[in-house]
Amino acid sequence: MRVATFNTEASRKGPGLLLRDILKGDDPHITGLIAEISRVDPDILVLQGIDYDIQNLALAALADALAQAGSPYPYIFAAPPNAGRMTDLDLDGDGATGGPGDAQGYGRFFGQGHMALLSRYPILTDDIQDYSTLLWRDLPDALLPEQNGSGFPSEAALDIQRLSSKGHWVVPVMHPEMGRITLLTYHATPPVFDGPEDRNGKRNHDETAFWAHYLNEQFGPPPQTRFFLLGDANLDPKRGDGIGRAMQNLLADPRLQDPLPEQPTVDWAQTGPMRVDYLLPSIDWTVTDAAVEPRNPNLSRHALIWVDVMP
Repeated sequence: MRVATFNTEASRKGPGLLLRDILKGDDPHITGLIAEISRVDPDILVLQGIDYDIQNLALAALADALAQAGSPYPYIFAAPPNAGRMTDLDLDGDGATGGPGDAQGYGRFFGQGHMALLSRYPILTDDIQDYSTLLWRDLPDALLPEQNGSGFPSEAALDIQRLSSKGHWVVPVMHPEMGRITLLTYHATPPVFDGPEDRNGKRNHDETAFWAHYLNEQFGPPPQTRFFLLGDANLDPKRGDGIGRAMQNLLADPRLQDPLPEQPTVDWAQTGPMRVDYLLPSIDWTVTDAAVEPRNPNLSRHALIWVDVMP
């Protein structure tokens, strides 16, 4: 079985535009993404940078286009996101309300640059756990931003601020031979674009630290076998402005294995090569192959990464 994750950076400038471009059939970015995914041909694929709509029309259109290219995904999933979910408070501390930073997760419109799951095996939708509504302050040991000894930008903002900038999902999938497989996935905010309070850096840290708390049964019993932790953490364990210890702790967790150690997945002009995308199988899988695909900057600054496993 091949499992993959890919930040497609396919988000558009407004709602409905991604669906439009997929349906056109000749958009070079979309056709390139379809070709890349079809070439790697994973059985389970988690995507980031995909705009959400309430009926998952864009995701369904993408799945149809992939099927036409020879890579069918009969099962799809995307839950309502925090990205672009507007509030009536100043959440980013810029002194104004109604901007993209005042949504629960940054977004100029609801669902901008969200996550999605494509699968060749049935998704057990009744058993999905969606932690996207968890308040940031309710995470154990949360690194809440402060300024002048009080919560930043205000205590009222922290009273409603969710942890997830996009979402945190636990999604079980039923394989016909291997049985139940569980995907733990998320897409964290970049740890930059803030001030000395380090709001985004602390939130990025805590979005990754959530998984350590989850595996330690802080939110109920986690899966004990046959799971994957995967997604875009926007966090290099050693480089960049992020608080790397959250990822260092996950990579050192004895319940997880790292088939692609120290392999960069992006090469940003500001930072150079960094590792921000991850695919960590549970320790009971036998990994037979894994790769960070060569990046195509015309498609995405991120590489598609995959791992082949067997029980």
